[in-house]
Order: sequence, then structure tokens, then C-alpha cells
Amino acid sequence: MPLDFTAIDFETANSSSASACSVGLVKVRDGVVVDEAGWLIRPPAGYDSFSEWNTRIHGIMAPDVEDALLWSEQLPDLVAFAAGDALVAHNAGFDMGVISAACAASFLDCPAFRYLCSLRVARKTYNLDSYRLPVAAMAAGFEDFHHHDARDDSRACAAIMVHAAARAGAASLEELGDLLGIRFGGIGAAASAGAMALG
Repeated sequence: MPLDFTAIDFETANSSSASACSVGLVKVRDGVVVDEAGWLIRPPAGYDSFSEWNTRIHGIMAPDVEDALLWSEQLPDLVAFAAGDALVAHNAGFDMGVISAACAASFLDCPAFRYLCSLRVARKTYNLDSYRLPVAAMAAGFEDFHHHDARDDSRACAAIMVHAAARAGAASLEELGDLLGIRFGGIGAAASAGAMALG
């Protein structure tokens, strides 16, 4: 099985996980980046206020997303881009929480995704003072990117996974998880399927 996955990163408008305001996506096939995408998102009503703190981090303000599609309108594009891939994200619990919460706030079923966390992979792969994305990405040889730009962060996440797989001698995401002792997580129907498998 080849090293195939989609790396994903979200930025949020405020402290609510439902307030996704941008997404970056990077598709990897056999360990090589073959496609990428990213766009602004208008958060669901009631979750669309922009906090000064979050804006200071990522630079996105309310006027920037006025003409963007709502979460409910762009979710099909996100699912289509991933095309059944397992997702990877740095501190994946946050990004998977965004998908789940934004769907709930938009009265949508959460799509089914399996995922692996590049933060957990980095901790098992490198000996670093910090495992924040910029530091882990540098260990993987990926430098000089714009942290908190969703597309750049997805590129960095993908680079960590590809580099870690090469170091571990893993030919696939599944093999990497097995070698490092990291289980896949799941959201949507994949979460209940994973719980059944573990039960």
C-alpha cells in the first residue's frame, strides 16, 4: 500500500471549533505532493465573530470572508478533494474537532474520515525541545513557511509525515502508525467503526 493521504489544516475565527474561516489541503500520492487547495470559509451563523486574538495569529478578518462560501456550501469540495483518503493534521484532534463542530453548527452529518496526527508522529520520530509545527517541520527539512497560513501548514504537515515514513522505513500511513504504535482516529461514521473495531 503506497504512502497516500491528504494533509489538512484549519484556522478559526474565534475560540469555537465551529468557527472555521480557512482551510488548506495537500494531497500526497506515494510520498509525493500531487495537488493542493485552500480557501476562505464564512463560519456558520452564531459562530462567525472574529476575535482579536485569532486575527492576530492568522491575519484573517471578518471582511475577508464576507464573500466566501459558508461551511455548508464548501464541505462537499473538501470531501471531494480528500477523495476517501485518510487525513493527517498537526494536533489532529483540533482539526477533526473543527470538521465535527462546524458540521454540527450547520446541521450537517459529519463526513467519515480516518486520521493520523503528525504531532504524535513527530514526538515518536524526533528528539526536539518543542514539537510545534514550525520546529517539527524544520526537523523534516521543511523550512521558511508562513505558519498559520492554512495551506502552508498543510504542506508542512505533509512533509513531516513523508520524512517520518522514510525514517521509519514505512511504505504506507498504516505501516507508519503500526511501527510507531499510533492508532488511527476517526470522525463521523469512521469514529463509530473504529470504536467497534477496538471493542
